Amino acid sequence: MKIYTRTGDDGTTALFSGGRVPKHHLRVEAYGTVDEMNSVLGLARALKPSADTEAYLIHIQNQLFHLGADLATPLDAKSSHVVRVSDEQVRWLEESIDALTAQLPPLTAFILPGGTPPAAQVHIARTICRRAERLVTQLAEQEAIGANVLPYLNRLSDFLFTLARWENHHAGIADTEWSVST
Repeated sequence: MKIYTRTGDDGTTALFSGGRVPKHHLRVEAYGTVDEMNSVLGLARALKPSADTEAYLIHIQNQLFHLGADLATPLDAKSSHVVRVSDEQVRWLEESIDALTAQLPPLTAFILPGGTPPAAQVHIARTICRRAERLVTQLAEQEAIGANVLPYLNRLSDFLFTLARWENHHAGIADTEWSVST
């Protein structure tokens, strides 16, 4: 299978439903940002996090392919092979946040992103997740999207924040609190 098709040379790209849209279409921006986040999480994995963080990141990376496919397929599309983001995936994030938070010191102030290289990369992924969420809210004002896309993105950014804290804690690095006097 060739990686290039030449079909996008006119500035359009195919959706999973078979339709084509301009490459600058808001839907493409949204799922492209999800793809960017997935790549940053791959970099976090390449930086050799703890085994638990590695497992979480692999799980999230797989879920992000579902999210990208959901965003790349309009709701009215006749596509039987696209798996939409589910309530179960949102619940998994919530349960994971709760499990990780139970192992962390209480959060009493805003913290600065950083710490270990994997945790810092997870913080970058969190900010990309927030950008994806902003793009998806714009898309949702124009077109119908999957019911769980926005809840998933909202929980995912919270999960990534918590995972970055957990990775630092696991490595023995304390949160660096924001100093209002600086």
